[in-house]
Amino acid sequence: MYECVIVGGGIHGTNLAQRLLEDVALEREDVRIVDPNERLLASFRRKARACEMDAMRSTFVHHVGTEPFGLENFAEARGREEELLPTPGYPRRPSLSLFLDYADRVIERKELRSLHRRATVDTIAEDGDGLVLETDAGPIRTRSCVLAIGHGGRYRTPDWATGVDRLTHVWDGFDPDRRTEGTIVVGGGVTAAQLATCLADREPVTLLSRRELEDAAIEADPQWINWSHIERELHRHPPGSRRRLEVVREARNDATVPPTLLDRLEDAVDAGELRTRVGDVASARAVDGEVRLLLADGGCCSANRIVLATGFDPVFDHPFVDRVATTLDLERGHRGMPVLDDGTLAWRREDGSRSPVFVTGALAAGTVGPFAGNVAGARRAADRLAEPIAERGRTAPAAD
Repeated sequence: MYECVIVGGGIHGTNLAQRLLEDVALEREDVRIVDPNERLLASFRRKARACEMDAMRSTFVHHVGTEPFGLENFAEARGREEELLPTPGYPRRPSLSLFLDYADRVIERKELRSLHRRATVDTIAEDGDGLVLETDAGPIRTRSCVLAIGHGGRYRTPDWATGVDRLTHVWDGFDPDRRTEGTIVVGGGVTAAQLATCLADREPVTLLSRRELEDAAIEADPQWINWSHIERELHRHPPGSRRRLEVVREARNDATVPPTLLDRLEDAVDAGELRTRVGDVASARAVDGEVRLLLADGGCCSANRIVLATGFDPVFDHPFVDRVATTLDLERGHRGMPVLDDGTLAWRREDGSRSPVFVTGALAAGTVGPFAGNVAGARRAADRLAEPIAERGRTAPAAD
C-alpha cells in the first residue's frame, strides 16, 4: 500500500510529489503519480503547443520546482537571462521554452519519472484503512489520495457550435500546423489572443470576441497568492458556500489579455494581418466549404475553419468528480464545489469528518482562491497538503 497517490501528472501533481519527498518523512516507495499521459506535464505541453504559446503569464518564481529562485538560477547559469521577460509593474516571467526546460531538469534531477504510473483512474473506493483506486491498469491501494486533475480535459463548447463541421476547440483536436485559407478564432482571453496573433503570420485571421478585449498582467491581484489574504477574504465565508465561489470569480481576471500580448495583437491589426470583431454568435452552419457565423446583431462572418478558445467546462461537475463524491459520501456545496477542510485541503465527508481524499488545482478554488488552478496555486496548495498527508501515514495501522 502506498502512503499517497496523486491523480494527475500536471504542474500541481508534479510539484506536490516533490514536496511530499522533501518536506515530510515520505520515501519514494510511498508516493506515486497516476496519469494516463506518456510523460509528466504532457497535457500542459499539448495545450501550450496548440495555441502557440511562447511565454508564461506567471512570474519566474512560480514553476514546477520547489526552490523559488530555481528557474532564475537555471536561466543565469545557461546564459538565458533574456528569456526572463519584462512585465510592467511585475517581476519577470519566463519564456515557455525556459519554463519547460527547467521543468525537464527538475523531473530528471529528482527522478520523478520513476514515480509516474501510466493509467486512468475510473473510481475511488474505501478499502479498510485506506483507499483503492480502480484504474485501467489494475487497482492501486493507498492510505490517501490527492486529486490534481486540473480542469479534467473538458472544454466549453457553446450551444451554437454543437455538430458543426470545420469547427474545433483549440485544445481538442486542433492542429496548429495545418494551413487554411482563413480562420476565425472565437474567444476573448489570453489563449484566443495568442492563437490569433500567431496564425495571422501565415493566413487571414479574424478574432471574434463577445466584448472588447481587456488587459490584465496576471490572473488575479497578487495578494491572492498569500494565505493571510485568502483566509481573511475567502475563509470568512462558509466552506462550499455560494459566496466563496462569487469571491473567487470576482477576483479572477478571466477573459483578459496580458498587456504585452495585447500590444502585439494591436500591431497585427494595424498591419492589416488580423481583424477583430465584437459580437455574440447566434448560430453557425457549414456553407460551400466554409463555416458561416450569424451574429446576434444581424451581422455574419465566415471562414474555412472556426477555432474555439472558449475555456473549460466547470471541473466541479466533472463525471469523475461526481463518481468519487458519490462513492465516498463526500460533501459538496454550491454548484458541486467540494467542501474542503481549509487547513488541510482534505475533502470532508457528509458527516463532517475529514476523508483521506485531498484536493489541489482548480477543484480546490473554494479554499485556495483565484490562483488555485494556476502555477502559483500549486505551491500554495502544497503548503497545506504535505504535512496532513504524512500525518495520516504516521497514525495509520501498519500494513499487512
